[in-house]
Amino acid sequence: MITEQVHALLTEIDQSEVASPEQLETFRLRYLSKKGVVTALFEQLKQIEPEQRRAVGQELNKLKNRAQERFQEFGQRLEASGPMSAGPTVDLTLPVVPNQLGSLHPLTIVRRRIIEIFERIGFNVAYGPEIETDWYNFGALNFPDNHPAREMQDTFFIEKNGGPVRDDVLLRTHTSNVQVRLMEHKRPPIRSIMPGRVFRNEAISARAHCVFHQVEGLYVDTNVSFRDLKDTLYHFAKEMFDKDSQIRLRPSYFPFTEPSAEIDVSCFICKGAGCNVCKYSGWVEIAGSGMVDPAVLSNCGIDPEEFTGFAFGMGIERITMLRYGIKDLRLFTENDVRFLGQFKGA
Repeated sequence: MITEQVHALLTEIDQSEVASPEQLETFRLRYLSKKGVVTALFEQLKQIEPEQRRAVGQELNKLKNRAQERFQEFGQRLEASGPMSAGPTVDLTLPVVPNQLGSLHPLTIVRRRIIEIFERIGFNVAYGPEIETDWYNFGALNFPDNHPAREMQDTFFIEKNGGPVRDDVLLRTHTSNVQVRLMEHKRPPIRSIMPGRVFRNEAISARAHCVFHQVEGLYVDTNVSFRDLKDTLYHFAKEMFDKDSQIRLRPSYFPFTEPSAEIDVSCFICKGAGCNVCKYSGWVEIAGSGMVDPAVLSNCGIDPEEFTGFAFGMGIERITMLRYGIKDLRLFTENDVRFLGQFKGA
């Protein structure tokens, strides 16, 4: 009986054909696995009469060897014909998908460059909260109670737990709040820059946005003068724009500095001759600045009789637009890869 089964299985093995890895695995499970038909026949060998067991065992070994030979033949044939994969073959006529690399956002590039310039002359970097109280955003900085910036049409005030809008919690309108916190908790000398996001209730246009980025600077120590402020910003202009850059200071007013000045840099595109970037004046505005008002120092617990300081602030978007000749502020937030891709390697 076993001999007849062996002969039938030999015929079956010789006539088998395998054309895929799945069929090869099916062949192995049927003939060579521990639960296959060959193993089952070996289990029956112990029931054979002892005088016949040797001959039947030889037949079973012949069957097992033949199954292993065919399995190896099928495997070699499949390996030679291509990858042993059940999935579709690769269509080599398809166009290649380019391996595109991203790029840093232009605002990130300029922010890092600004930080690098000021760190090299001794400024460290400080950060503070974007949700702030009226005191740190306005009060400590000498803003009068009736200042327009305190109105809801200029500033985003915060609701608390779904209740009414509070008039003392808001989204910061400048990073000057970090200056106040530094002066409150650190004794001079203080030499820091404060990059970060700020928020103002403005209509979005090519030249304005409700969310933008600033970097402000603060230097407080004994005998800090307006000349120190001018030399610092002059160094920045040369490093950021052009080694031949010049700066000029125009009198201005800010509640937290006295005296105050707007800072212009000579147009690095037309070299002062006049172009559409500088509105044919030869100068472009980059920052506001001034000597820290003694009242602000007192509000922060610093003795204005002993210490003086200067502060400045500039928009990172403004610097980026000037540096790269960008005319629409909205491009920075639209995430258009055609625009962002221009800054690879910048």
